[in-house]
Amino acid sequence: MMQLIRQELYKTFHRPRTYISFAIIAAIAVIIEVAMIADGRTFVDFALSGVTEQFDLQGNIINGYFVTYIILQSLIVNIPLLVALVAGDAIAGEAGLGTLRLLLTKPVARWQLVISKFAGSLIYTLALLLWLAIIALGLSLFLFGEGDMLNLKSDEVVLLLKDDILWRYLAAFGFAALAMTSVAALAVLLSVFSDNGIGPIISTMGIILFFTIITNLGLPSFELVKPYLLTTHMIGWKGFFSDPVPYDAMRDSALVLCAYTIVFVAAAIIVFNRKDIKS
Repeated sequence: MMQLIRQELYKTFHRPRTYISFAIIAAIAVIIEVAMIADGRTFVDFALSGVTEQFDLQGNIINGYFVTYIILQSLIVNIPLLVALVAGDAIAGEAGLGTLRLLLTKPVARWQLVISKFAGSLIYTLALLLWLAIIALGLSLFLFGEGDMLNLKSDEVVLLLKDDILWRYLAAFGFAALAMTSVAALAVLLSVFSDNGIGPIISTMGIILFFTIITNLGLPSFELVKPYLLTTHMIGWKGFFSDPVPYDAMRDSALVLCAYTIVFVAAAIIVFNRKDIKS
């Protein structure tokens, strides 16, 4: 199994397109950071126009923690696409190249092949989030320094003291990893059904986009299904920036994400075991 995973990692990280995702994350994060250096004060004054009329805010408002949160809100919705670029091609890409039959001529069980493909996609996903943490949190703290963080919500403003923030980001990235793992599992499942890597990538993003729209729309008819949608729980990382942190709700979201991952991987194994690769 470890040999299969190593081979999968070799394939993944020797494809030039794998690094497109890292470049996209770096480009967007740096653009936002440069924009905040140039026009951050104007942005903050506009966002806090209603608050400053009632409160006198002092200190380094435009700090690394504040800028990182803006970057995460801008990027995290696009991470599933970057995950699908690799995970969606995991099995379908082999089928498209005609190498899937060759892989299965080796003394390897089909379930082991699926697990190795998922493990390779998972490691790529974790590397992507680690890069996001470095380029967003690390670089923002270097450029803007530390300070208390204002979390501007639609109905309230949450003030987090600087000594109480770093652990929240570490936990948020951990939760985001759990959410993106479920996306990787979905992409691998869809990859089993296709002989072309483009199909699973587009299908994964289509499903995520469709359920994101349902999650965000406040229509009463959608309220019954929203608690069961993957996208409802993918944004649970934001809970770490509330005060107090809604631990019970976040625990439930984490369990739902784990359940989705297990179901997707199990379904991929079942379908792949029955897949006819000779036609």
